[in-house]
Amino acid sequence: MKKNDVVNLIKYHMDRNEAGFLQQARQIANDFQANGDAALGQYVNALLSNANAISPQSRGFVNTVPDAIRVLTLDDEPLPLPNAIQEDLRGIINAVGNALGVNRFLFQGAPGTGKTESAKQMARILSRDLYMVETSILIDSRLGHTSKNIDNLFQQINELAHPDKVIILFDEIDTLAMDRVNSHDVREMGRATSAMLKGLDSLNRDVTLIATTNLYESFDPALLRRFDAIVDFNRYTQDDLKTIAEILMQHYVGKLEHAIPNKRLFTKILALMPQLPYPGDMKNLIRTSLAFSSPDSGTDYLRRFYISTLGKEPDDPETLRKEGFTLKEIEVLSGVAKSTAARKISARG
Repeated sequence: MKKNDVVNLIKYHMDRNEAGFLQQARQIANDFQANGDAALGQYVNALLSNANAISPQSRGFVNTVPDAIRVLTLDDEPLPLPNAIQEDLRGIINAVGNALGVNRFLFQGAPGTGKTESAKQMARILSRDLYMVETSILIDSRLGHTSKNIDNLFQQINELAHPDKVIILFDEIDTLAMDRVNSHDVREMGRATSAMLKGLDSLNRDVTLIATTNLYESFDPALLRRFDAIVDFNRYTQDDLKTIAEILMQHYVGKLEHAIPNKRLFTKILALMPQLPYPGDMKNLIRTSLAFSSPDSGTDYLRRFYISTLGKEPDDPETLRKEGFTLKEIEVLSGVAKSTAARKISARG
């Protein structure tokens, strides 16, 4: 075993990097086996098989469902939301703080509406660790094993040493809890859903659980009744989406040293879009436009954003003029000098 292996192992432990810790520990076990100490290598692997699914200091999780839970890193990304959704989230934060056992919440809505990001934001506000359940890992092709994995998982959650210090996030819980009647495999999905019902019923009241779904209409009604509150994330107006897009653009432009803000031009491009996307998709469009922009041009990101959102090149001054852009804005988007653009527009007029 190399000195660096030990240093890395300690570093991963102190950083609470459970993935790095487990990977490094397994590498050490493999080195033991490769160097002729098979017994020691097997012993280390056996310890790892019983290790925490979260991290070496993860408050009592037992790894009966390996790697099913991981810690989510909380960042400082902006999360602008419509007032109606904000009010619901404030209510949930109050409910958690009041500790009356109202602790099971479902966030439903289309992809990109901010469900997972809202869970992160709530964990930050409440100063709690956020653990996400990898629902796909719980699914097992062997008959009855999915429900057993769910049972084991909830047992782990209920045995937390500090349940009031965490939020458990079931992202896309619909993979485990579709309508039992409409499922193609009624018996197996029924077992999984029944295990979810049992787990939610027995959930430690000090644990805050948030589940998200994009498939609310296909949810088992019995499961819906287990949640104390359901937040609809589809409540965005076009004005909401426009305001959010402007906030996101302002935030990300500020992160790129060479980028020059131009809210007016950005807003004009937004106005040409027949339907503004939800914040998740808008964020991707903005970040990609900025990331791919030329460092030699402070406004190249706007040209790229125009192309990405409208699906065409901004190379015709006359078309751009009809779309409401000024000569200066046409120059920014097309690269055609204002004087040249004016002559082309005049000649065609």
